[in-house]
Amino acid sequence: MRTKSRCTPQTACGTHALEIVRYSLHKGLGKGKFIQSAAFAVGGYKWCIVFFPDGNGRDESTGYVSVYLKLLSQKAKVRASYDFRLVDQTTGSSSMIMCSKVQDVYDFDTTVSIGEFDRAGWGHVKFMKCSDLEASAFLRDDRLVIECDITVIQRSQIAKTVPAIDEVIRVPPSDLSDDFGRLLLAGEETDMTFGVKGESFAAHRNVLAARSPVFRAQLFGQVGVDNRNFITIEDVEPGIFKALLHFIYTDSLPDIGDIDLDEIHEDEDIVKHLLVAADKYAMERLRLLCASILCKNLDEKTVATTLALADLHNCRELREACIEYIVSSDRVAEVAASPGYQHLKTACPAIFLDIWEKAARLV
Repeated sequence: MRTKSRCTPQTACGTHALEIVRYSLHKGLGKGKFIQSAAFAVGGYKWCIVFFPDGNGRDESTGYVSVYLKLLSQKAKVRASYDFRLVDQTTGSSSMIMCSKVQDVYDFDTTVSIGEFDRAGWGHVKFMKCSDLEASAFLRDDRLVIECDITVIQRSQIAKTVPAIDEVIRVPPSDLSDDFGRLLLAGEETDMTFGVKGESFAAHRNVLAARSPVFRAQLFGQVGVDNRNFITIEDVEPGIFKALLHFIYTDSLPDIGDIDLDEIHEDEDIVKHLLVAADKYAMERLRLLCASILCKNLDEKTVATTLALADLHNCRELREACIEYIVSSDRVAEVAASPGYQHLKTACPAIFLDIWEKAARLV
């Protein structure tokens, strides 16, 4: 048997920004003179950024600024990689100026003097020409920001030995809902029909029974309809029932715009009719999905009507959201003037006690 194991490095990453304010006062500090950032921690070690505004003193640094990364932790040896960036003062975005290659990992320790940082590979003697820097968007309002990304390599971890698989097996996402959706559209092997206001819908009784306890009782219960092969639906619009079947088979709503209804024009009204159908057939997920859509679209003109609907169909979550909207809205007068509010007073007078109690708690 062929086996394999995997060795992966454990790393810690961090970024530090050194902001140099009034850059012009630092310029002219002198070759080999530097400023440094405050200490910062990455991977359990302390570091700082060292910046030479007039070069690090070597001949090749003339006319350039030099930048280095320095390890501050005493008696430590650390393996790490780094990149330096400058921040564009006009956009706030940063641009890589000097970067390490992926394989460039350096050994840092505190025994190396600053003069030897170039040899150790801990920075850049010719980071950027002074003239280019001063003419660039990196220096604006006499301000410069240098960022340094650090990746500290801490240790390697060996995973357990496992049987080797020559190729990665990619598992596609579930297409169960797609298959059932095609089953509904094809109408193959259907064993019952619904008559909905002059339109017929063929379906599979086992699918319906699995998804709705009401359909299960109608189709397989001891007390059901007389003709279980053909059921007449009187109180649901054909377009709504078609959408209900789509959800039963696919566990998703069709595009609201594709629901064909003659007497219903608003998307919100379609969702309300679907919520009523979901309550009728005890489909809890569809009921909550409709409630969620309605909750996100509350306004002063419709909140009262939506509240009456939620109260009638025992949708507690939507009911609470409507009450919260009414008592916390600064448009209470508009809500009270809406036709739905008058209907709410007539159809659900007891609900006003909950509204008043909620409002009293907010005072």
